[in-house]
Amino acid sequence: MSERIIDVHSHFLPPWYAELARTAGHAVPDGMPGWPAWNADDHLGFMDERCIARSLLSLSSPGVALGGSVDPEHLARRVNEAGAAVVADHPARFGLLASLPLPDVDAALAELERSVDHLGAEGVILSTHALGTYVADGSHDVLWQELANRECVVLLHPTSPVGWEANAMDQPRPMAEFLFDTARVVLALAMRGVLGRHRRLRLVVPHSGSLVPMLVDRAALFQLGQRLALSPDDPAHGEPGVTDVLGDLWWDLSGTPTATHLNAITDRWGAEQVVYGSDYCFTPPVAVDLQLGLLDDSWSTSSTGLSLPTWREKTTANAARLLRGASRSSRKPYA
Repeated sequence: MSERIIDVHSHFLPPWYAELARTAGHAVPDGMPGWPAWNADDHLGFMDERCIARSLLSLSSPGVALGGSVDPEHLARRVNEAGAAVVADHPARFGLLASLPLPDVDAALAELERSVDHLGAEGVILSTHALGTYVADGSHDVLWQELANRECVVLLHPTSPVGWEANAMDQPRPMAEFLFDTARVVLALAMRGVLGRHRRLRLVVPHSGSLVPMLVDRAALFQLGQRLALSPDDPAHGEPGVTDVLGDLWWDLSGTPTATHLNAITDRWGAEQVVYGSDYCFTPPVAVDLQLGLLDDSWSTSSTGLSLPTWREKTTANAARLLRGASRSSRKPYA
């Protein structure tokens, strides 16, 4: 196979971080069986076997907001420096999406500047919430503005939602709760006008669109109802609608890239902003291979696949455009 792809959703996991998470009460990550092992050499081998040319590394759930006595600001700095060191060792193969110490927005802005301008990160990963404060909360508006101004990559990533103890019903949270939490945040950003105000955001929605494409019509109907209740001269009538602003987003094909999910994205918004994501190392190689097979099948049988190049060619070209925005930031290389 000669087509080499770009993986925008892959994770690194320093052993010291996994041990710290365990001691902070996260013995198993989000109800999954345990913490996977990770090192750069294994990740490179995984990439080579699957013709992945380059991967963006990020820290998965629960991120740097571990709770207890763990300082998110200190942990974010340590995590980002560890990730930048891996990238420095393999600059042609890896890039970094930095972690931010939310819910402290001022600290997050400072770490964004440090990570992008000095460590060379190509963007950030944002958990859907940190210690119960969601990134769609109004207190985060200044952060969204700065992310849009920088045009860096922003990978939204779910974590166990508030109240999961009652709602998950003894199931691993990544099965369904992750999708609910992603949809909750994306739709809130659209309904609150954040996405409409910041059309330059390079926001990547994970896991094959999550549930967002399935809920957009319902959100649009509620938005219409809300606007009908406004006075005729209210400026909200001239603002872009939910369906329109969601078309600005990027969609990674990790998780379950079935025809159902793929068509839900491409039938509405086309294939110009779909990108590949493996979700390695939390998704083991055997499961990634199953997903690759799903993508081959769903792409070839979809209306999108009939008129476009292979998904490998398309997602790689799309990822290159996504990353060009990040390359315009004034970054200093990691040293």
